[in-house]
Amino acid sequence: MKKIFVYAVIVVVSLAMATAAMASMKPVEFAGGGAGKVTFDNKVHMGKGLKCTDCHDAIFKKKVGGNPMKMKDINEGKFCGACHNGTKAFKASDPANCGKCHKK
Repeated sequence: MKKIFVYAVIVVVSLAMATAAMASMKPVEFAGGGAGKVTFDNKVHMGKGLKCTDCHDAIFKKKVGGNPMKMKDINEGKFCGACHNGTKAFKASDPANCGKCHKK
Protein backbone atom coordinates (compact mmCIF):
# COMPACT_ATOMS: atom_id res chain seq x y z
CA MET A 1 0.00 0.00 0.00
CA LYS A 2 2.86 2.34 0.89
CA LYS A 3 4.52 1.74 -2.52
CA ILE A 4 1.31 2.61 -4.36
CA PHE A 5 1.02 5.86 -2.41
CA VAL A 6 4.65 6.76 -3.19
CA TYR A 7 4.14 6.04 -6.90
CA ALA A 8 0.94 8.09 -6.92
CA VAL A 9 2.74 11.03 -5.32
CA ILE A 10 5.55 10.77 -7.87
CA VAL A 11 3.07 10.76 -10.76
CA VAL A 12 1.12 13.74 -9.38
CA VAL A 13 4.28 15.76 -8.75
CA SER A 14 5.64 14.93 -12.22
CA LEU A 15 2.42 15.99 -13.91
CA ALA A 16 2.32 19.20 -11.88
CA MET A 17 5.89 20.02 -12.87
CA ALA A 18 5.21 19.33 -16.55
CA THR A 19 2.08 21.48 -16.45
CA ALA A 20 3.97 24.32 -14.75
CA ALA A 21 6.77 24.11 -17.31
CA MET A 22 4.28 24.28 -20.16
CA ALA A 23 2.42 27.23 -18.65
CA SER A 24 5.63 29.21 -18.12
CA MET A 25 6.84 28.84 -21.71
CA LYS A 26 6.83 32.15 -23.47
CA PRO A 27 6.60 32.41 -27.25
CA VAL A 28 9.95 32.98 -28.97
CA GLU A 29 10.20 35.67 -31.65
CA PHE A 30 12.55 35.66 -34.61
CA ALA A 31 13.18 38.69 -36.85
CA GLY A 32 12.26 36.79 -40.01
CA GLY A 33 13.87 39.31 -42.36
CA GLY A 34 11.83 40.85 -45.16
CA ALA A 35 9.24 38.08 -44.94
CA GLY A 36 8.11 39.33 -41.51
CA LYS A 37 8.71 38.19 -37.95
CA VAL A 38 8.11 34.63 -36.82
CA THR A 39 6.60 33.87 -33.43
CA PHE A 40 7.06 30.31 -32.26
CA ASP A 41 4.67 29.15 -29.56
CA ASN A 42 5.52 25.80 -27.95
CA LYS A 43 1.92 25.42 -26.80
CA VAL A 44 0.68 25.18 -30.40
CA HIS A 45 2.98 22.24 -31.10
CA MET A 46 2.29 20.60 -27.75
CA GLY A 47 -1.42 20.91 -28.50
CA LYS A 48 -0.79 18.67 -31.50
CA GLY A 49 0.61 15.96 -29.25
CA LEU A 50 4.33 16.74 -29.41
CA LYS A 51 6.53 16.52 -26.33
CA CYS A 52 9.48 18.78 -25.47
CA THR A 53 11.86 15.88 -26.10
CA ASP A 54 10.59 15.45 -29.66
CA CYS A 55 12.56 18.56 -30.61
CA HIS A 56 14.89 19.28 -27.68
CA ASP A 57 17.84 18.60 -27.73
CA ALA A 58 18.03 16.64 -30.98
CA ILE A 59 16.81 19.45 -33.27
CA PHE A 60 16.88 22.59 -31.11
CA LYS A 61 19.00 23.69 -28.16
CA LYS A 62 16.99 24.81 -25.12
CA LYS A 63 18.65 28.21 -25.05
CA VAL A 64 17.20 31.42 -26.46
CA GLY A 65 19.53 32.47 -29.25
CA GLY A 66 21.15 29.04 -29.35
CA ASN A 67 19.64 28.13 -32.70
CA PRO A 68 20.70 30.66 -35.33
CA MET A 69 18.88 29.59 -38.47
CA LYS A 70 18.12 30.78 -41.96
CA MET A 71 15.38 29.71 -44.36
CA LYS A 72 18.08 27.90 -46.34
CA ASP A 73 18.65 25.67 -43.28
CA ILE A 74 14.93 25.01 -42.86
CA ASN A 75 14.51 24.22 -46.58
CA GLU A 76 17.40 21.74 -46.26
CA GLY A 77 15.54 19.86 -43.52
CA LYS A 78 17.27 21.39 -40.52
CA PHE A 79 15.54 23.04 -37.54
CA CYS A 80 11.82 23.53 -38.36
CA GLY A 81 12.40 21.80 -41.69
CA ALA A 82 12.99 18.50 -39.89
CA CYS A 83 9.19 18.20 -39.61
CA HIS A 84 7.90 20.96 -41.89
CA ASN A 85 8.85 18.98 -44.97
CA GLY A 86 5.45 18.29 -46.49
CA THR A 87 5.28 14.82 -44.94
CA LYS A 88 5.00 15.34 -41.19
CA ALA A 89 3.71 18.93 -41.37
CA PHE A 90 3.11 21.63 -43.96
CA LYS A 91 6.11 22.22 -46.22
CA ALA A 92 8.01 25.33 -45.11
CA SER A 93 9.64 25.78 -48.53
CA ASP A 94 6.27 26.07 -50.32
CA PRO A 95 5.69 29.80 -50.98
CA ALA A 96 1.97 29.29 -50.29
CA ASN A 97 2.86 28.49 -46.65
CA CYS A 98 5.06 31.53 -45.83
CA GLY A 99 2.22 33.32 -44.04
CA LYS A 100 1.72 30.40 -41.65
CA CYS A 101 4.89 31.46 -39.83
CA HIS A 102 5.87 34.91 -41.10
CA LYS A 103 3.71 37.88 -40.09
CA LYS A 104 4.29 41.36 -41.47
